[in-house]
Amino acid sequence: MEVCPYLEETFKILGRSWNGLIINYLSRCPEHQAHFTEMKRDLKTITPRSLSLKLTELSDWGLLTKDIVSTDPVTIVYKLTDKGISLAQALEPIEEWAQAHIQLEEQ
Repeated sequence: MEVCPYLEETFKILGRSWNGLIINYLSRCPEHQAHFTEMKRDLKTITPRSLSLKLTELSDWGLLTKDIVSTDPVTIVYKLTDKGISLAQALEPIEEWAQAHIQLEEQ
């Protein structure tokens, strides 16, 4: 029996550090979008370089867009695409499973 090739490709995206968390984070933001500084602030342990690389990866996969807003100063907004929103929705049952079965250490 073989593994589903579609699932295998999906885990190539989700299996990379931070990708699933960034998708989940943006799915919880108003209009599924956030600025780089907001993500860096809220995803506390990611380095700016790693965040930048991950956002580029996710954009290359068509899961988010990078929009440059002509303000003074110029701001950059990252927003989930319909494809990214769909993946975030597919992750919701996994999040529910995790809440029911994973014990987190007290912080």
